[in-house]
Amino acid sequence: MIKRIFDIILASVGLFLFLPIFLSIAWVIRRENNGPVFYRGERVGLHGKIFRIFKFRTMVVNADKIGGPSTADDDPRITHVGKYLRKYKLDELPQLINVLKGDMSIVGPRPEVKYYVDIYTEEEKEILTVRPGITDWASIWNSGEGAVLAGSLDPEKTYMEKIRPEKIRLQLKYVRKQSFLIDLKIILQTLLAIAR
Repeated sequence: MIKRIFDIILASVGLFLFLPIFLSIAWVIRRENNGPVFYRGERVGLHGKIFRIFKFRTMVVNADKIGGPSTADDDPRITHVGKYLRKYKLDELPQLINVLKGDMSIVGPRPEVKYYVDIYTEEEKEILTVRPGITDWASIWNSGEGAVLAGSLDPEKTYMEKIRPEKIRLQLKYVRKQSFLIDLKIILQTLLAIAR
């Protein structure tokens, strides 16, 4: 209950403070590449419930129909402004809306697409017992996922071999050790990582 109240307060304050930035980003996205401002891809949330995530669109329209779910920094589908938004994690800001709606939390395992959730082992399904979050230990550990995948001839294979195992380990660690103090620590580490 404390976590949910904290989420609502933080998301509300964040949306209020970032409103001018939201409007500026929306204008730039529409100006560069006419189409929707938000990307509303499907993700798997608490107890396997499907929801639509809010992200600023960083790729060309219908990018999900011309490529896979793993995205390298050199992916040709990424727009010019999209590269900037991804670099500074600004594309993630609209997820504060998902937090207010109750689909997500500020801190929790990053929500996955159904494609990856469908291959969860029984142990990995434990990740679905908490609300997915905007940030977690895995996000801090691998804030440059796109850079790891850049240049790969097979981004999906690279993701499965180099990123997914540690990501899953860190997500399970969070689920098993979660607390309000750990959430505060992860938020602080995330802000420091973005500042760097």
